[in-house]
Amino acid sequence: MASTYVFNRLIVLCIAVFGFGVIYGQPYQVGHVTKTFTDAARSNRSVPVEIFYPADVAGDNKPFAAAYPGKAPVISFGHGFVMTYDAYANIRDAVVANGYIIAFPTTEGSFSPSHSEFGKDLAFVLREVTALGAQTTSVLYGKTDTNNCVMGHSMGGGAAFLARSYDASIKAMVTFAAAETTPSAISAASSVKAPSLVFAGENDCVTAPSTNQRPMYDALTAACKHYITIKGGSHCQMAGASTTCSFGEATCTPAPGITRAAQHATINKYLIPWLNYTLKGNCPAGTAFETDLAADGAVTYAKNCTLCSPTGVGVDDPEKGVSVYPNPASDKIVVRTDGKATSRIFISQVAGRVVYDGHFIGSLAIPSSSFPAGVYLYQISDGEANTVVGRLVISH
Repeated sequence: MASTYVFNRLIVLCIAVFGFGVIYGQPYQVGHVTKTFTDAARSNRSVPVEIFYPADVAGDNKPFAAAYPGKAPVISFGHGFVMTYDAYANIRDAVVANGYIIAFPTTEGSFSPSHSEFGKDLAFVLREVTALGAQTTSVLYGKTDTNNCVMGHSMGGGAAFLARSYDASIKAMVTFAAAETTPSAISAASSVKAPSLVFAGENDCVTAPSTNQRPMYDALTAACKHYITIKGGSHCQMAGASTTCSFGEATCTPAPGITRAAQHATINKYLIPWLNYTLKGNCPAGTAFETDLAADGAVTYAKNCTLCSPTGVGVDDPEKGVSVYPNPASDKIVVRTDGKATSRIFISQVAGRVVYDGHFIGSLAIPSSSFPAGVYLYQISDGEANTVVGRLVISH
């Protein structure tokens, strides 16, 4: 297993370096552990899960990467219909290499899956894997962040919408060629307020974007959402080679218009910086995401926000040395200034009620989980006759 991980990591690094020119963060090896969780709230339902995490040496039960800074965001990923978790090595290796923990529940793999139960499994696994960070016997001890994301492909993508509708504490969502489910993922989207990234393939003949991903995106009520269509991209090429997926795709048209490697490179080009901005508050990553999106002839897109831009919802003022991020924010806002004097920040609701008034030097992390979701105004005076005002979105 270790040799397979090393080989896959080399492929991911080659794609990252030569496919789009930049790697976001320290490239880690892929550690792996298998767990089975029991959900007492669902008649002791057994939920087996494959967990992958940053390590210094690839393989099973290896220690967490020694030099990893702080805690890693947790991702749960839902597989497609009768597909297995190992079909998603492309996504697994890319996110782990960039400092994320990703968990794949292996439930609902039959020809008669329960979409509802699968959605609940995705939300449950996020909570349980995060809880491993408090267990001294776990390889994840002290390493799980409360910032998290639910993901999925095809059926698993639809189940990701269900998961977020079941658990409003999930911080972010990413889907790949998401399929309509029972109950309806399109209907569930209306309750999803978390930052969301929806991928679609232009040549997807299995879950056509016009009747699946686009209605889901349109129904989302998130203050910040992006929809990316990969030109020539197909349903099955969101993942690695899968006999079951390819069998279904071979019965319909159009056929894929690009290679699997090209489709994976495009996914990673946007997935990694979006995660780095949304879950880690990395403003340069958000700017790179938006810059590439605007210039990329390989995709089309729709959005209702701009990550980390002074002209959009994002709020940076580089000329005055001030950054406020992530934006939209969920449970934490980070404020940075270049000045060495004491700065003061006011955050108020649009109606005028001040919700935060604080002083700091250099940087400040403001807990925002208790702020009601909505649009806020901020004013920062840096003690050197500079004042910056802007708009901030809180999205839980």
